[in-house]
Amino acid sequence: MTPIAEIENAHTMSVLVDNEPGVLARVIGLFSGRGYNIESLTVAEVNMEDNLSRITIVTSGTPMVIEQIKAQLERLVPVHGVNDLTVEGPHVERELALVKVRGSGEKRVESLRIADIFRARTVDSTNDSFVFEIVGDTGKLDAFIELMVPLGLIDVSRTGVAAIARGTTVLDHD
Repeated sequence: MTPIAEIENAHTMSVLVDNEPGVLARVIGLFSGRGYNIESLTVAEVNMEDNLSRITIVTSGTPMVIEQIKAQLERLVPVHGVNDLTVEGPHVERELALVKVRGSGEKRVESLRIADIFRARTVDSTNDSFVFEIVGDTGKLDAFIELMVPLGLIDVSRTGVAAIARGTTVLDHD
């Protein structure tokens, strides 16, 4: 698996949609039907009053493919706005991972030392394993996970990228 941080021409898109059944399936169907890949996907309700959710999608492609994706997303009925955060200005991207590491002795000590360097929190501990919680950009998570492999990495669960424009910018919606 190629780390998202290393994917050439990766774009983070924020899609504001009605929070209703079937919307995610329609958005995903658009990608799968045209052979576009999704590197990361997150969905959450962001406005209860207007019943809106934000879908954050990391995808990649040539500039023409990215423009096609945006245009096709904008045509979907439940979509209120599509923003390509990668090109529209400064934004913040974060991801959360839970990383389970098995180890004893020096490997156990080393995994705790690396977790401290990466500011990962220990959220579960047994006599022979740890679960670390780490938050940051995708590259940071990829690096932490890679360092845990020789120390006894046994499982990883990741949220996918959440992103938001910096400053007072508000993403488009009608």
